[in-house]
Amino acid sequence: MNFNRIDMDSWARKPYFEHYLNHVRCTYSMTADLDISLLQAELKRTGMKLYPALIYMITTVVNRHNEFRTCFNSEGLLGVWDRMSPSFTIFHEESKTFSSIWTPFSEEFQTFYGSYLLETEKHKNAKQLFPDTNEPSNTFPISSIPWVSFTGFNLNVYSGGDYLLPIFTIGKYHCQDERVLLPLSVQFHHAVCDGYHAGLMFNELQELSVDCKGWLTGK
Repeated sequence: MNFNRIDMDSWARKPYFEHYLNHVRCTYSMTADLDISLLQAELKRTGMKLYPALIYMITTVVNRHNEFRTCFNSEGLLGVWDRMSPSFTIFHEESKTFSSIWTPFSEEFQTFYGSYLLETEKHKNAKQLFPDTNEPSNTFPISSIPWVSFTGFNLNVYSGGDYLLPIFTIGKYHCQDERVLLPLSVQFHHAVCDGYHAGLMFNELQELSVDCKGWLTGK
C-alpha cells in the first residue's frame, strides 16, 4: 500500500478543499435504494452471502476514484491511498454487541469472499470492539443495520471535522413492486467529495449490482 501526498500548489481541488475544510467545514450524508433483485437471486442460486458481496461492490467503487481514498495519514499529511481495504462490522447475537474487523481486498470476488469467510469465522466469538490490532491504515468503514429499512441516516463524527473518507451504512432490504431494494447511506466530506462524486458512488454500485453475474463467478 502506498500513500501518495497531494501537492496543494498544483491540486485543482485546492480552493474547494480549503473552503469546505477551513471556512465552512461541511460533511453530508446521502441515502438511496439500490435495486439488488438480480444480485440477490444470483447469490441465492450460488449459495453465497449478501453482506460480503455488498462489501466487495463498495470497495470496488472506492478503489476506482481518488476522491474516495483521500485522507490525512497518521502524521497529518494529506494524500491518497493507492488502494484500500474494507473494515466492517459483524454482530454477536449472544451479547448483542459487534466487532469491527477487516479483510484484504481482492479484485477477484471469489478470493475476497474466501478471505471474508476466514476473518468472520476467526472473530465470530470476539469480545473486543477491534479484535485485530494489526489493521492497516488504508481501510475505510462499513457497517450494517439489517433490522431497519431506513430512508435516511446521518452520522455525527466529532473528530475535528477532518475525517475525509466515506462512511457506509447498509440497511435492511425490502420488496417493492416486485423489486428487491436495499437502502445504503454514505457520509461524505465536502472537502473532497461533491454531489457529482456521490452520484458516481451510487450509480456505479447499481451497475455492479445489475452486472453481478460477471464478477460473482469471475467469468
